[in-house]
Order: sequence, then structure tokens, then C-alpha cells
Amino acid sequence: MLLTTIAGSLPKPSWLAKPGVLWAPWTLEGPALEEAKRDAVLLALKEQETAGIDIVTDGEQSRQHFVHGFLERIEGVDFGRRVTIGIRADRYKAEVPTVTGPLARRGPIHGDEVGFARAHTQRKLKFTIPGPMTIVDTLADEHYRDRRRLALEFARVINEEARELAALGLDVLQLDEPAFNVYMDDVKAWGIEALHRAVEGLRCRTAVHICYGYGIKANLEWKATLGSEWRQYEQTFPLLAASRIDQISLECANSRVPLELLAPLRGKDVLVGAIDVATETVETPAEVAATIRRALRFVPPERLYPCTNCGMVPLPREVARGKLRALAAGAALVRKELGAPA
Repeated sequence: MLLTTIAGSLPKPSWLAKPGVLWAPWTLEGPALEEAKRDAVLLALKEQETAGIDIVTDGEQSRQHFVHGFLERIEGVDFGRRVTIGIRADRYKAEVPTVTGPLARRGPIHGDEVGFARAHTQRKLKFTIPGPMTIVDTLADEHYRDRRRLALEFARVINEEARELAALGLDVLQLDEPAFNVYMDDVKAWGIEALHRAVEGLRCRTAVHICYGYGIKANLEWKATLGSEWRQYEQTFPLLAASRIDQISLECANSRVPLELLAPLRGKDVLVGAIDVATETVETPAEVAATIRRALRFVPPERLYPCTNCGMVPLPREVARGKLRALAAGAALVRKELGAPA
């Protein structure tokens, strides 16, 4: 009951990438880089376990960018043809690769990472992959020239990879879809269809993470335009409630999301963001517990998983450690109130 987890990423050690910089370049190369990535994963797992997190991730330590880290090993995506495009309905600009031909994996993409993490923790393990719609919104396309067709092709590639990851002992496969909070009409038209293709036949739990983004300037400015209530989830949650996805991960802490929007998700596991990743202020366990209690008005305790709002990669490491401890301690407080083992 009230098992804790994180959205995905943790800050990278300074010997792997520059701290506090989103998508920072690696500080090493060759075999030294690969060894450093593995060491960082061991550290990420240990820090989560020490804090008391129940369902751990590799902290996305082996990926420079949460989307491009997946695309780097896919045939048909040309990183030599980078262009600058608007991301998330032109919220910010980014330099992205281009789809120039049919998509196909060159081989396993994240199998080594999942296998390594699985071998070094006894806890339940979650791994994150970008969702089809978010991938489509984070690159240029000169081949398919149709967002739905491109998304379904990426969903096919994701599914091939995800089946292999599940076979390695993965407990939860999470698709990150921040684009679901931007292109609501597309979610209805083909977004859910693409998710279903991506998770077809998986022998592990499946999750989709939908948030309002990292605590970067462009996202903070966008949130300021959304008014006194953020109701984007209102359009997508009924669709997800009827979907084959097991778990829905969302933003709650210090947000303007009305928690009654969780009500349509009955029957789903709900990963409630109880940690704000847009501030370096570390929550108290009492503050985390208060967010959980508010969510319990709409989600039964056996279905509620306290989580972070989004990834914590831009934060200082000591801040992230404090937030992990607060998340676990806050969940323990509410478990005790409910008469469950802390």
C-alpha cells in the first residue's frame, strides 16, 4: 500500500555530466564513459534504496536526453541532420535529429541497462522510455510526413524493445508522454492507439507519465499562462481510464491541477506527484503526506503510488536525495494512519 517510486531521472554525478544542466554533454568518452555510467546507476539505485523508495529506476543515468537516448540506436533517425524546431507547440526551441527513412532498431537499445540494474537491486524495477507522441514532437520528419503514421511506427519499435526488457525481469515499463498535455485532440485521434501498440503483449505492468515538464524557464512561463486551474488532464484521463495502460503518473504537488480530475481513473493505479521538481526547496514529510491525503479522496490507498512530479535530473544531488527521503517518509506517515505497515 502506498508504494513509492519516482518519475524516472535523478541528477548525474559531476564526474559523468555537468551538474544542474539539462541534457549536459558527457565528461568522459569510450570505455571510461561506459564504466562511469554503470557506476552512476549503482549509485542511483543505492540512493533510492537508502531513502526507502519501493519501486526504483536506474535514474536514467545512461541517457543524455530522455528522448534522444532512445533514438540514437534506431535506423532511419539521422543525428547528422539536426534542425531547430519548436517543441510542445513551440513552447521552446530545440535542435533535433531528422527521420530520413524507415524506422528499425539496429539491435537492443536499453537491454544492457535494464539487465545491469536488475542484477543490482532486489526491489521492483521500473524503466522509462519516451512515448510515441512525445518522440514525434521531438524530432523532424522528412520521410513519413504524417504524425500519426510516424507515431505508430515508433510504437512498433518501442514494442519490440519493451518485450525484450520485460523478459529481463522488468516490473514496470513507463512511457513518458508530456506531449499529452499539449496535443489533446491528437491524444484522442491517435495517441491512445499508439500507446496500445507500444505495450501490446507486454508481461509487465505498464505506465504512462504525463506532466507539465521539468522546472525550466520555458515550462514555468507556460504554466503561468494556464490560469487558476490546470485542467488539461480533464480531456485525457477519461481516455486513459478506458485504455489498456495499468498506471497513470501525474503532477500534483504545488500544481493547480484540481484533484477531482483523478476520479475518472478508478480501476487504474495512480502515481501521484507528491514532490515538486521545479523548486530546490525540500518538502517535509508532513507536506508530502498532505498531498497524499488529498489524493486519497479520489484514489483508494491500494491504487495510489506516491511519486515525483517529473524527473529530477536538473536538481542538485543533495536536494534530490532530500526529496527522496521526504517522499518515503511522507508515505510512511500516511501508511501508519491507515493502519498499514510503515
